[in-house]
Amino acid sequence: MAELNLYFGWSWILIGLLAGAWVGVFFYEGDWLGGYGAWPRRMVRLGHVSLVGTGLLNLGFVFTVTHLGMTPFPRAASLLFIAGGVTMPSVCFLAAWRDYFRHWFFVPVAVLVLGTVDILFRMLP
Repeated sequence: MAELNLYFGWSWILIGLLAGAWVGVFFYEGDWLGGYGAWPRRMVRLGHVSLVGTGLLNLGFVFTVTHLGMTPFPRAASLLFIAGGVTMPSVCFLAAWRDYFRHWFFVPVAVLVLGTVDILFRMLP
């Protein structure tokens, strides 16, 4: 199952880099998405960065599990990190589209915190 997080992590990093390249095409336009400090523009930037960041979290998860030889495999944390990877950029892009979705940021944050807590508790002696 660690391979799922490994493939997910690298795929998400690639998608994040490609999204950043696409967004970068429009960065020179000062009024794109309402200007540099506008909510939609900030959320699109955060969305593309969160793709790379959550991809790295999944890779860190795989490294930790394999390095420590965790048995049994922390399946819940594995799924939580993938769910966080999907929901964080989704909420960012949705919030850029409609301000209402900013109220949903608790979902990816809670999911990623739960995954992190699961791993930390498994690391305790």
